Amino acid sequence: MAAVLTGVALATLDTAIANTALPTIAADLGVDPGASVWIVNAYQLAVVATLLPIAALGEIVGQRRIYVAGLILFIGASLVCALAWSLPTLVAARVLQGIGASALMAVNIALIRFIYPAHQLGRGVGLNAFVVGVGFAVGPTVASLILLAAPWPWLFAVNVPIGLGALALAWTALPETGRSGHSFDLPGALLNAAAFALLVLGLGEAAHEGPLWRILIEIGGALACFTLLLRRQAGHPAPMLAADLLKRPLFALSALTAVCSLAAQALAFVSLPFLFQHTLGRSQVETGFLMTPWPVVVALMAPVAGRLSDRYAPGLLGGIGLAGLALGMGLLALLPADPSVPNIIWRMAICGAGFGFFQAPNLRAIMTSAPANRSGGASGIVATARLLGQTLGAALVAACFAIAEAHGPALAMGLGAAFAGFASAVSFTRLAVTS
Repeated sequence: MAAVLTGVALATLDTAIANTALPTIAADLGVDPGASVWIVNAYQLAVVATLLPIAALGEIVGQRRIYVAGLILFIGASLVCALAWSLPTLVAARVLQGIGASALMAVNIALIRFIYPAHQLGRGVGLNAFVVGVGFAVGPTVASLILLAAPWPWLFAVNVPIGLGALALAWTALPETGRSGHSFDLPGALLNAAAFALLVLGLGEAAHEGPLWRILIEIGGALACFTLLLRRQAGHPAPMLAADLLKRPLFALSALTAVCSLAAQALAFVSLPFLFQHTLGRSQVETGFLMTPWPVVVALMAPVAGRLSDRYAPGLLGGIGLAGLALGMGLLALLPADPSVPNIIWRMAICGAGFGFFQAPNLRAIMTSAPANRSGGASGIVATARLLGQTLGAALVAACFAIAEAHGPALAMGLGAAFAGFASAVSFTRLAVTS
C-alpha cells in the first residue's frame, strides 16, 4: 500500500508544484508566460489522453506491471525535466512524465481493491483520498521551499530519489493481479486519445474565448471520435471507454456524482484566488493561507469517511457530504464585503469536510459496483471523471468571469453550490439502487 500511495503522492504533488513554479521557469528559460503554460498543458493532455487506454492495458497485462512501468517512466522523465535546456525539451519531457503519471493514476484504485479485503476497501480508498488531499495542500508550499533553496530543476529532480524508493517497494510488495484474455485495441486507443485531447482543448479554447470556428472543430472532432470509439468497441467484453459498466445503475450514478462534485470543487479552487486577491484585497501569501483549510480538512476527513463507508451506504454518506459542500460554497458566495480571516476559514472548513466526507465512500461505490475483472476499467473511469470534472469546472469559471466580471468569483461559487447540490441529490438516489 505504501508503494501505491507514494506514486499517487508524486503525481499529485507534481501538478501543484509545476503550476506554482511557472513564472520562475519561464523567466529562466527566457520565454513569455503564455508559452510557459504548455509546461502544464502538455502534462495534463498526456494524462487525459492516455488514462483509459492504460487502464485497459492494465486489465490485459496486470495492474502491477503497469504501475511499475509507469513509475519507471515517471522517474526517468523527471530526470529529463531537471536536465532540460529549453522549453521544447521540457515540454517533451513533461509529456512523458504525464504518461507515467497516467499509468500510476489509471490503476492505483484497482490495486487498492486487490490489496484490501472487501470489508476494508473503504479504509484503503480513504487513505488514498487522504494522500491526494495532502498533496494538493502542501504542493505550493513544497515548491516555494525548494525554490528558496535551489533552482527550479530541483522541483523535478526531487522526484528521482523518492520515486526510486517507491519503485523498490512496488517491485517487492505489490500483488500480482488477474489478467483478461482479450487483446489490446490500438485503433481504439488512438480514437480515445484523440477524443479526450480534443475535448480538453475545446473546453480550454472556450474558457479563454478562443475563435468560435476552432472551438467547434475541436468539440465536433471530439464527438466524432467518441462516436467512432463506441461503435468500434460495441460488444467488446471489456471496452476501453467502459460503457458496459455505465449500464450498471450504481456505477453510473456514482460516476455522475464524481464528475459534478469535482466540477464544483474546481469552480471553487480556480475562482477563490481571484475572490481573495481581487475582490477582498488579500495578498498572495494570505491567499495561500486562506486556501489551505479546504484540502487539509479533506485529508483529515477522508480516512474517517472511508472507514464509515465499510459500514454505511455510500449513497447516504456521499449525499450528506455533498450537501455540506453545497452549504459551504453557498456561504462563500455570500461572504460579506470585508470578512475576517476566521469568517473565511470556517466556511472553507465546511467545504473541505463535505468533500472529504463524500470522496472515499464514492470511490468505494464505484469500485465495488464493477466486477473484479473490470477493476482496471473502473479505476480508469475514476481518474477520467476527476479530470473531466476539473476541466469542466475551470471552463465554467472563465464563463462566469465573462458574464459577471467583478462578481465572477461569487457567481462561480454559487454555480459550484448548485453542482454540489445536484450531486447530493444524485447520491441519495443511490439508496434505492442495489447494483
